[in-house]
Amino acid sequence: MTTATDFTLADLVIAAAAETWRDDGELLATGIGPLPRLAAGLAKLTFAPGILLTDGEAMIVEEPTPLGPRGEFRPKYNGWMPYGRVFDSVWSGRRHAMVTPVQVDRWGQGNISALGPDFQKPKVQMLGVRGFPGNSISHKNSMFLPNHSTRTFVEGEVDVVSSVGFRTETWPVGAKDDFVKLGLVVTNLCVFAFDGPEHGARVLSLHPGVTFDEVQQNTGFPLLKLDGIKETAAPTAEQIAIINRLDPHNLRAKVLKGNPPGIRAAA
Repeated sequence: MTTATDFTLADLVIAAAAETWRDDGELLATGIGPLPRLAAGLAKLTFAPGILLTDGEAMIVEEPTPLGPRGEFRPKYNGWMPYGRVFDSVWSGRRHAMVTPVQVDRWGQGNISALGPDFQKPKVQMLGVRGFPGNSISHKNSMFLPNHSTRTFVEGEVDVVSSVGFRTETWPVGAKDDFVKLGLVVTNLCVFAFDGPEHGARVLSLHPGVTFDEVQQNTGFPLLKLDGIKETAAPTAEQIAIINRLDPHNLRAKVLKGNPPGIRAAA
């Protein structure tokens, strides 16, 4: 496959995030937000044909539904996916979502609820925990965070634990030690996973032009560095063509500030 020569950081992130569904088999894939959704569609159309996607409403589709106004596009439906079937997939572990928390800590716990040390009087009120607690104990979750900084990857515990991570001392007595499943964490700087010793955060690849030291400086907890750490793979020309088809209005350009190029210019 031919590597693309002209791509944005959003394109790079989408291609990297698609890898979270590799080898998943047949399960419900949910990408929450424009880039994760495009990543799920890209995975479906390239190396993960078994994953199930919905039209964002109540139907399973044969091919990903493009973002934005659909024009003449007509979804190819192949099943019904109302809330009941979604929750059956969630509770049985047959779902893999890519979510976007506002905060993540060293244990992989995520926060989408509120910011500030006083939960009764938060500095910022957000969504509430919504379905995060149940999802995080029922099925695998990956993460996308568009702004990698110490405000998002915090030094201590997240302000509100909305999703379970690997902080086992807070788990109920007798809880199984293998029910938390975290996949890739994809950011505007790198890709990492909580797969190091004792579930430590281990950087798997650095985006072009980014150094490990830069990532560490923007992370509130220690990161593990692979020997010979690799550069995040550039998207192929085929992947760019698919992304363009799935995002005909280029909505992805609005996700990362300034819509920077995928290969960072030398300082």
